[in-house]
Amino acid sequence: MVDAARARKLADRIQQIVAEMLERRIKDPRLGFVTVTDTRITNDLRDATVYYTVYGSDGERAETAAALESAKGVIRSEVGRKTGVRHTPSITFVMDSLMENAAHIDDLLAQARARDAEVAKAAQGASPAGDANPYRVPGSEDDEDLDDDADDDADFDGHDIAEDGEDGRPGRPSS
Repeated sequence: MVDAARARKLADRIQQIVAEMLERRIKDPRLGFVTVTDTRITNDLRDATVYYTVYGSDGERAETAAALESAKGVIRSEVGRKTGVRHTPSITFVMDSLMENAAHIDDLLAQARARDAEVAKAAQGASPAGDANPYRVPGSEDDEDLDDDADDDADFDGHDIAEDGEDGRPGRPSS
């Protein structure tokens, strides 16, 4: 096992080498407009996965996948020559679904914007479900009811519950 930093550096170097090879050395006519998006390598440095995207139709994507598979040996030997590692990793090309995911997210955001516009349109003429001001205002009818209860409590002095004790303090029974 190797540390993660070394594996990441090797993966970045493989990505650079593969991108350069696809741009300059691989002359397959089936190869479309390819972009290498990411490269990942296992911890034992034996297998590298190269993620790529292709701009074009599904037919062009299939042709590009076939071109990459046929050029895999040439690309692997160049990776081994330029990296200098003892065992050249095997290379697997995987179509990155980044473009499809981005398009799907764009569609979801457009739907959310449309729903927000509908809600905003419906809220323009709406009024609150309860009172316009749900808080108590001094001088309202509710305050008068509370004041009546407060007058009843003012008459209470605590002597109704227990009688005064021998020491004259309220609520203390005599011993």
